[in-house]
Order: sequence, then structure tokens, then C-alpha cells
Amino acid sequence: MGQNQQVQTEEEELELNCIQDLYRSYAMECPSGSLYLHEFKRMFGVQHGTPESQYMDSIFRAFDMNQDNTMDFIEYVAALHLVLRGKLEDKLRWSFKVFDSDDNGHLDRNELRKIVKIIYKMKKGIVSDETGTQNLTTEQVCERIFQEVDVNNDGQITLDEFVEGAQRSPWLQNFLRLDVNPCGWVQRYLCDRKLMSSKSS
Repeated sequence: MGQNQQVQTEEEELELNCIQDLYRSYAMECPSGSLYLHEFKRMFGVQHGTPESQYMDSIFRAFDMNQDNTMDFIEYVAALHLVLRGKLEDKLRWSFKVFDSDDNGHLDRNELRKIVKIIYKMKKGIVSDETGTQNLTTEQVCERIFQEVDVNNDGQITLDEFVEGAQRSPWLQNFLRLDVNPCGWVQRYLCDRKLMSSKSS
């Protein structure tokens, strides 16, 4: 087995261990089988009123597939697998679902602007062009995304346009890759739980 394959296998095992730990935490913190938004945020230590909290609202809504304002175990499992182990195309499809607040299959400028502002805050207002020399405003980021993906220039972005455009654009992939991303929250959450359990034992 080559070194790269070995590293990849170790990473996959780590991710699977993370997922198993999170399944157990779901069972402990959510014995009713229905996870509410405030419980979902609490599990990951996300504080109310922060940009992360706004982003978690969108994540929760995207995975509440039956729209009953709770996340059941199957929805939770789907969310974890996608966030921790999903392929690029799957993550892009999920990002589109998070952005598409009215769930009509198209992104307009208002929907895009709302999420861009949240991500912009999470990146502390530091979003640059490809060269890294020019810092972009939220409006410039929105405009840039439309230029990258709205191939028919109709002022709306379809799922296919978004996925194909983002796959072509390293800049957009980098914008969507959050420094404070769900994987980071998961790792911090698990570390905190292990520290707490070691103190109590």
C-alpha cells in the first residue's frame, strides 16, 4: 500500500470514528428521536446571534427533508455523511440546497446575497480574487459568482449551472470552503466531549 493510500485510509477511519461518536451523542442528547434547531446548535457549541448560528439555520433547514422543523435520525445521518465524507459534487448540491431558501430550484440575487453575507462574516470580511491582491465586497462576490456560473445570463442560477460552474472555478470552491466549517465544529465538539468525559472519570 502506498503512503498516500495509507494516509487516506487513516483519514477515512478517523472520519468513521467521528461519525460513530456523533451517532452516540445523538442518542444521548436526543432520546425522543427528534432534534430541534436549538439542540442541533448546542451539540456543536454554536452561539446564538453569530454568523455560524445563521449558517446552521440554513444547514438545519436543508436537511429537514420532511419540513417538520425537527431533524430525525435518518436526516441527521445524511447530514453527517455529506458534511464529513461527501464528494465535491454532493457538497456543491448540498450548498445549493442551503442557498435556495424558497426551494424553487433556482437561486436569485437576493438568495445568493443573503448567504454570501453570512459566509463573508464567517471569513471576517476577507475574500480576495484569484491573485489574492484585491479584497472583494459582498456585492462583488455575488457578481463574481453570477459571472462564473450563470451561463445563460438569465439572472438565475440553476442547480446544474451552480454545480458545473463551481467545479470549473477553484475561486468559488475556495469561497465555499469555510474556515469555520461543519467539519471543524464536529472535531471541536468531539474533542470537548472527550476532555469532559476524561475529567469526570
